[in-house]
Amino acid sequence: MALRTGKLPTALLVQILNNRGARDPRVVRGPGIGEDAAVVKIGGVMLVLKTDPVTYAENLVGWYAVNINANDVVTRGAKPAWFQATILLPQGSEFGLAKSISKQISDASKKLDIAVTGGHTEVTPGIDHAIVIGDMHGVVLGSRPICTSGARAGDAIVMTKTAGIEGTALIAREKRDELLMAFDARFVDRAADYLFKPGLSIVPEAMAALRFGVSAMHDPTEGGIAMGAEELAQASGKRVEIVLDEVAVGEETEMLCAKYELDPLGLLGSGSLLATFRPSDAERYVQALKRMKIQASVIGKVLSGKGRSRLVSGKKVIPLSSSERDEVLKVL
Repeated sequence: MALRTGKLPTALLVQILNNRGARDPRVVRGPGIGEDAAVVKIGGVMLVLKTDPVTYAENLVGWYAVNINANDVVTRGAKPAWFQATILLPQGSEFGLAKSISKQISDASKKLDIAVTGGHTEVTPGIDHAIVIGDMHGVVLGSRPICTSGARAGDAIVMTKTAGIEGTALIAREKRDELLMAFDARFVDRAADYLFKPGLSIVPEAMAALRFGVSAMHDPTEGGIAMGAEELAQASGKRVEIVLDEVAVGEETEMLCAKYELDPLGLLGSGSLLATFRPSDAERYVQALKRMKIQASVIGKVLSGKGRSRLVSGKKVIPLSSSERDEVLKVL
């Protein structure tokens, strides 16, 4: 079977995730659909382990690697602490590229109070741009980790910021010259700046969620908010209902999606957090984030029983459409 670019289909991924090596009772949370990171217990400490590559972006690839890995660690209720990376450079690269990527990694790590503990750098045949594979570790802050599988029937689903944050910035940065033929420079600059405003990091809002009885957290990446919601449902053995009108989409995201005929809900979603709470706690959490100047809203709920998740649009109730293949791949 020939595979398409992007995440593996869930049915195939399950087969890979069953290859778990030796049994180890210290593994609290191992591989699983929708689970953002692993958890192991060593003595009285629970460590969170995560690895994730950055393959789309050429600009700020080191900065991306730190932030996307930190996002997955923090969804376990852990403080990101240690980072190392494998930096793969295409043949013919200048040493300045390696220095630039390593400085991006260091600067991003300093901002999140993360130590860079090592890594590996090499020039590799067969690639045409730099790839950074990150490895992040952290320590669970409370008495238990937060897992994507923890969503409960009746929980409210909160989404922070807006849909398609990373996808919007990526398209604006990679297609700048093309976009300047259709939009003015200020518009393209605003879209490119989505990495910083509203921002790719979900560390502040995920840390805040721990104060409000959060039951599950998930970082939607490939496949966007729609795929993230479906992974939340699959991991917890439930269904979800998403209310379309409650899903915030930035103006720049809407306009780029209209130009390229993309679905904002399926656009690369790093920068937004999906989190589940009891309904009253969800409202308190949303209000707390507003005081922190972070946009958030309740976008749906967790339903009991397995089955097809659904999308509510006005008076219509339709199956939630999701795909592992991100909308951004139609453009890049």
